[in-house]
Amino acid sequence: MSQVESTGELLMNAAKGLRRSYARVLAEWDVTLGQGRALRVVSTTPGVRISSVADVLGIAPRSATEVIDGLEARGLVSRAADPHDRRATSVLPTQEGLRVHRLIAEARERATVEYLSRLVPEDHEELRRLLGLLVHDGA
Repeated sequence: MSQVESTGELLMNAAKGLRRSYARVLAEWDVTLGQGRALRVVSTTPGVRISSVADVLGIAPRSATEVIDGLEARGLVSRAADPHDRRATSVLPTQEGLRVHRLIAEARERATVEYLSRLVPEDHEELRRLLGLLVHDGA
């Protein structure tokens, strides 16, 4: 196995570990990973269309509709007619949705800190710098 492949595997496994941590956090609110991501989009972009949620999440519009349906059933989001296009529907966070989004964001931050706690501060900063290069320059 080449060093690049080894690095890729390490990166994927680290991401999977962090994702498992996030899944445990979201389970406290009976929210799936996909619902958590969608709630973040709706909470930070109130009035977003479902098609835009799908684009941000990289999923099919039908899948985004199902995710939003689940959030709506839980009382975390609501739908409203788009004020600029009556044929379209906007998704808005409810007060409970905003509260849950805030609590999830705080818990995710704690989970991230815990996951990275094995790193000394210098290594953590270096990891952040390197990942920033990959995410922002290698997109």
